[in-house]
Amino acid sequence: MTTLSVVIPAYNEEGGIRSIMERVLAVRNALREVGIDELELLVVDDGSSDRTAELVRAQPGATLVQHARNGGYGAALKTGFAAATGEWIGFLDADGTYPPEYFPALVKAAKEQGADLVIGSRMAGAESQMPITRRIGNLIFARLVNIISASNITDSASGMRIFKKSILGQLYPLPDGLNLTPVMSTRALHEHLTMIEVPIPYSERIGRSKLSVVRDGMRFGSSIVWTALNYNPARPFGLIGMVSFGIAALIGLALVWYRLQGVQTVTPLGAFALFSALVLSVGGVMLIALGFSFNYFVALFHKMPVRQGLWGKPLFNIRWEHHFGWVGLVIALFGLLVGAGSLIATLLGATLIQLWIYYLISAVFSLMGLQLIVAWVQMQTLDALRIREDLAASDLRGKETTPQPELSHAEIRTDRLQPQS
Repeated sequence: MTTLSVVIPAYNEEGGIRSIMERVLAVRNALREVGIDELELLVVDDGSSDRTAELVRAQPGATLVQHARNGGYGAALKTGFAAATGEWIGFLDADGTYPPEYFPALVKAAKEQGADLVIGSRMAGAESQMPITRRIGNLIFARLVNIISASNITDSASGMRIFKKSILGQLYPLPDGLNLTPVMSTRALHEHLTMIEVPIPYSERIGRSKLSVVRDGMRFGSSIVWTALNYNPARPFGLIGMVSFGIAALIGLALVWYRLQGVQTVTPLGAFALFSALVLSVGGVMLIALGFSFNYFVALFHKMPVRQGLWGKPLFNIRWEHHFGWVGLVIALFGLLVGAGSLIATLLGATLIQLWIYYLISAVFSLMGLQLIVAWVQMQTLDALRIREDLAASDLRGKETTPQPELSHAEIRTDRLQPQS
């Protein structure tokens, strides 16, 4: 017997909670047609001060779970996840914006495509009444997730989805706030879970929205980046570093071109360009090296092999960080040779106007090479420690266990009403 547990977080939603509960319970027959034998409806009242809990308690077929105080959207959902008994868990908002009638379509897609998690995408072509500001924000969040996760999803922050209860251990920890959904999407991608999307319509909400476009938007963005850093720091750091190094290279090419034209002096704007090129080039290489080094920290603490990297997977089947040592050595030697040549030229009578650019080149290449060498040594050390930890733990490691779902910090009370015959 297969059960779908649908969790609805509710905070002062007396205006729409009855309608959404009735709509969820009405899809029971449609769910049976796609292989779901039982439907469990859990409403988590997140410390409401209105009649929300009273209305849920009066609804046959619903289970009321109460927080003694408001803990947040994510906290309410996690409480519902912990209380759910189904093999599949779904959730949606209490304000009527998401269509529960699409749960059968999500279940069908999951079974046909062998998915672990199915997102109801508001951005994938179905009719949507989403305000333009939120639509733009969701596009930005989805693109951010795609960039730092090397993926292609359209709605990372959708509040309607289903997933296998067995993957909860891979999705935790999850935040207590509204940013639970983008963090869940980011973790699922980095955990290599099979995540797909099904287009759904989106309606205007009943009641006043609790989402702050600016405050929650910034929280969504930072949560996505921080979650990605827990898995694959090389990608966000590396992408920023590559952009920095690319800009520095363009400035350097412009300086070389001016030099070939016979220009010897530097204007104030040229001096600023030189300073920018120095900072961006050294900083870019530093960020790339730092990102790859952090990946080895992640592998050490998560007790797993180093994976993913800058491109999401090895490019041309080459682990580029393995070559940081000799590449850094070559770059540093080049910088030192340029510096030595400049010193010889100075002793032979060359002027500062003739040699300043070579001093700069020497400093930049020496610093970049040194940074790569240090990063390579650090990665070799961390990888050796990881392997040693794996060998030491292999004799003690028994059968792997799945982490238990985390509970909300709020006090909980559950009332279960059986459906009337």
